[in-house]
Amino acid sequence: MTTLPHSIIDGEGRLPQARTRRRRGQETGGGGSGSTPQPTAMPAPLAPVARVEPKLTKPAKPTKAQRTRVDAALLSELLSDEIDFMDHPDFHKAGAEQRIYTKAPIVPRPTVTWYRPMMDDIGTTSPRRHDGVVLTAAQERVIFMQFNYARYRMNRIQKTLRGRAPGAEQAKELLRWSRTATAYREQIAETNLALVLAMAKRVRLGEGEYADLIGEGNMALMRSVDKFDCGRGFKFSTYACRSILKAFSRHGIKVSKHKQRFPVEFDPALEHGDGVASIRAASERQDAAEVRDIVESNRADLTEIEREVVMHRFAFQGLDQGRTPTLAQVGNLIGLTKERVRQIQNQALAKIRMTLEGACAGDRSGNGHRSPVVAIN
Repeated sequence: MTTLPHSIIDGEGRLPQARTRRRRGQETGGGGSGSTPQPTAMPAPLAPVARVEPKLTKPAKPTKAQRTRVDAALLSELLSDEIDFMDHPDFHKAGAEQRIYTKAPIVPRPTVTWYRPMMDDIGTTSPRRHDGVVLTAAQERVIFMQFNYARYRMNRIQKTLRGRAPGAEQAKELLRWSRTATAYREQIAETNLALVLAMAKRVRLGEGEYADLIGEGNMALMRSVDKFDCGRGFKFSTYACRSILKAFSRHGIKVSKHKQRFPVEFDPALEHGDGVASIRAASERQDAAEVRDIVESNRADLTEIEREVVMHRFAFQGLDQGRTPTLAQVGNLIGLTKERVRQIQNQALAKIRMTLEGACAGDRSGNGHRSPVVAIN
C-alpha cells in the first residue's frame, strides 16, 4: 500500500473532502458535453487510506536552564543543607509509602478564618470562636508520619546524589516530596495556631509587644513541627506549648535587655523633619479638621444615619485613640449590615466631597487662594 504524504492528510487520517468529490466525479461522470449520458453505476468503495502516525520521539531531558526559576531556586535551597527528619522503623519496611499515605485514615483539614490575632479590639465585637480542628493522638501520629516520611524520602535522594547535580527524574521526585512535606507542615501548624494565642495570653508583655510575641510563638510552633517525634507517644500540644513558652521567655529577656540599654522610648516628635514633611503634616491636620467641622456642623446636609456612620467610621468621637473601626464593627454599633454601612458611607462621602469642592471653588474665585485638596478614601 502506498503511503500518502502528511500534507494531504488531516489530523484524523482522512483525505480532504474536495479532492474526494472530484475523484468520485471523475469515476462516475461521462465524457464531454456532446457525449450520450451513460447509465450510472454504483461507485466502487474507496480503499481505506492508511493513517500515518508521526513517530514519537522521547523528549530530551530538561536541563537546568530549562527549569523554571522557582523550581531551580527551591532545588538549590534543598541541596544546600542536609534535610533533617524524625526517623521511624516503619519508613524502612516494604510498602511503607502505600501504608502511610493510601491506607492511612484521612486527617481533617483545619480552618483559619477565626485567626485574627492583630485585629483591633475596641469592644464592639464579640470574641471570635475557635472553629479549628482538634486532632486525636492517632490522627496526630498519622499526619506526622506522612510529614516525616516525605522528608525521609528527600533525605534519601539527597544522599544518593552525593553532592552531584540531580537529573531530571531526581529533581522532579525531590520537588514532589518537598511540596508534600510543605503541605503537611502547613496543615499541622494551622491546626495548632490556637496554642500560640493561648500561651501569649499568659505572658502578654504590652500592647506594642504583642505582635512580636505572636511572631516568636509562631516561629517556635514551626520549629516544634520539625522536631516532634510522634513515636514517643506524647501529644504534640504538650511538646509545642513548652517550646512556645521557652521562646516567649527568650523574647522577654531580649526585650528587657533592650529597655535597659535604651530606657527612653523612641519619640518621632523629637526628630527634626524636613520642611516639606512638616508642611504636609500641617496641611493634613488642617484638612482633617475641616472635614470634621463639616460633619459636626452638618454643612453637607447629611442625614442622621449618615452622620452617625461617618462619626464612628473615621473615629471622630475617639480621635485620640488613633483607631478606626471596621465596617462590620460600625454595623454592630448601629444595628446594620456591613454592606449597608458601606453604602451609607459612600453616600455621605460624596456629599462631603461636593461641599469641599464648592468651598475650594469659592476660595479660588474670592481671593485667589487655593484651599488644599482633601482626599477622602
